[in-house]
Amino acid sequence: MGTKKRFQSEALQVAYEEIIGEDRQRQANFEQELVNVEAAQLIYDMRTKAALSQRELAKRVGTTASVICRLEDADYEGHTLAMVRRIATALNRRLELRAVPIKTARAKTRPAAKVHR
Repeated sequence: MGTKKRFQSEALQVAYEEIIGEDRQRQANFEQELVNVEAAQLIYDMRTKAALSQRELAKRVGTTASVICRLEDADYEGHTLAMVRRIATALNRRLELRAVPIKTARAKTRPAAKVHR
């Protein structure tokens, strides 16, 4: 079990290590699927918070309810920033995009703080 701890759930961590492990291609696929799930959840959360149906949101965005339905499906792989931004704008929200550092073993070990007396 050389994979770094990624999940709070021990069962999920074990499953990840057994299925994904150190395989770079599987890790990349997992990360892409995670982005798909997060995009779908974001769209769903914004829509339901605005108390809109898929049809009502589609009308505001200028698309069809079937497109919104597809975008809210975690298995859908065609999310684009442009469409997520259109949805956010239609719901009077601003989309923020962030890139966060990947934590590595080296990043976790920082020199101890100096104590000034």
